[in-house]
Amino acid sequence: MASTLRRSAATSALAATAALSLTRLATPAEAGPAPGTAPHNARATATQIEHVVVLFGENISYDHYFGTYPRATNQDGVPFHAAKGTPSNHNVVTDHLLHGNPNSRDPFRIAPRHALTCDQSHAYGDEQKAYNNGHMNRFVQTTSKGPCGNGLYGVAGMTMGYFDGNTVTALWNYAQHYAMSDNNFGATFGPSTPGALNLVSGQTHGVVSVDPQTGLQTAVPDPSVVTSPDGSGVGTVIKDPEPFYDDCSNNNGKAHSNLAVMTGPNIGDRLSAQGVTWGWFQGGFTADAPYDGTSPVTCTAGHKNIGGHRSGDYSPHHEGFQYYASTANPHHLEPADVNEVGHDGPANHSYDLSWFTKALNAGNLPAVSYLKAPAYQDGHAGYSDPIDEQHFYVKYVNAIMKSQYWENTAVFITYDDSDGWYDHVAAPVSNGSNDPAQDQPWCSSGPAPANGYLDRCGPGPRLPLLAISPYARKNFVSHDLSTQASLIKFIQYNWGLAPIGDGSFADGAPNLTSLFDFNRTRVLEPLILRPNGSVK
Repeated sequence: MASTLRRSAATSALAATAALSLTRLATPAEAGPAPGTAPHNARATATQIEHVVVLFGENISYDHYFGTYPRATNQDGVPFHAAKGTPSNHNVVTDHLLHGNPNSRDPFRIAPRHALTCDQSHAYGDEQKAYNNGHMNRFVQTTSKGPCGNGLYGVAGMTMGYFDGNTVTALWNYAQHYAMSDNNFGATFGPSTPGALNLVSGQTHGVVSVDPQTGLQTAVPDPSVVTSPDGSGVGTVIKDPEPFYDDCSNNNGKAHSNLAVMTGPNIGDRLSAQGVTWGWFQGGFTADAPYDGTSPVTCTAGHKNIGGHRSGDYSPHHEGFQYYASTANPHHLEPADVNEVGHDGPANHSYDLSWFTKALNAGNLPAVSYLKAPAYQDGHAGYSDPIDEQHFYVKYVNAIMKSQYWENTAVFITYDDSDGWYDHVAAPVSNGSNDPAQDQPWCSSGPAPANGYLDRCGPGPRLPLLAISPYARKNFVSHDLSTQASLIKFIQYNWGLAPIGDGSFADGAPNLTSLFDFNRTRVLEPLILRPNGSVK
């Protein structure tokens, strides 16, 4: 795959093939900010929140985890009993869809012993077909997969399955003590990469396809990377291309698929420009061996899930900042020491998950942190599960609550996409797209696509969102509309950052302040949980 050495070689290749008029892409060192150390948390905040930590999970719809909240059967798994006065939320019980559902199968409970399940279809087009113009009745036909073998639980109509508080106990307990939303959505339809990009820039347009060997933009835009390209080959991401600026893409260089580069800015650029510390921390990001200046690094560390099946820890296409030259760490360089975490330096704000713990314990927590679990704990069906996932959440939320930072921190838990799992709520289309090759006709009935960029129909599927903070409203459900881009909006608002621009969903996204009460004199105490999600 592409490396600095190969990018240098690509310059000679470009001269030899000038007739193709291909563009050599800038490396992060060329396109990024000049090296230097930004002052720690230099700007004052608009609220009492001085630190934001986003725990970004994989592939869960709202109804898949909260379809019967707060009612658990308690017939197996970890016992859960809801507090009196728990507010209502829109799910399959309260909206009377647990029985007589318009899909060809009713929703059904998945027992804790079946936590390892089949992966469902979550393509941009399939999810739109499941929505069927808001009738929400084509999930079995378009997104359901099962049975699937390999020790994974799967039955016909699997997409209609849901977990309750006997399996996702930690999330239900966090919802009981802090705030959640039942009206939060993906900014667009589609799988992990669009979700990751919408988290960091609110923008899936601006991609070009790149040959991994030469480092050159492909002469013809690769449809597996780019849809609806303009005359310069710049288009939209609706699939899961891996990032060009990552040595570990393409299965550590063993595959030869074209890679993706995103143009334009992201929230990391805006934070750095204002001297606000930030970092992305992901499981498995540490390379197998340090970069030697010539050969690309590899990332092969892995773990076994509760079923004993091993997967590699690091997924390049889950790391949104690696698609941008300005915020990428292609060779997975380590920071010089813990004092560099959150600042400019060789690692360029992207780190292994272990550095978050080091920074937290050393009193050097960045103002904004994104945490991504190793794959076996990220919740993605097919290789992860809700039990391994909640072990991750509990470990890091407990650590934050026990630290010096708890009193001024907001922890958000949310997801990249729905995996195609059933959800019964559709948001009104706020950004249309009339691409007949990708979009269902009802997508074109919404407002015209922002900046004319196609293949960004949205909002997409409904996703869980929880806010855990001393200032979160207690046992509260917000019904205000929000999307993945609302997390960017909250960060922009809190630190007074410039807009992303160029049609980013973040610039017009609703804020998340309804999840908090900043006028309250008594703040909420930390809720320490056991690894199984029960209250300690």
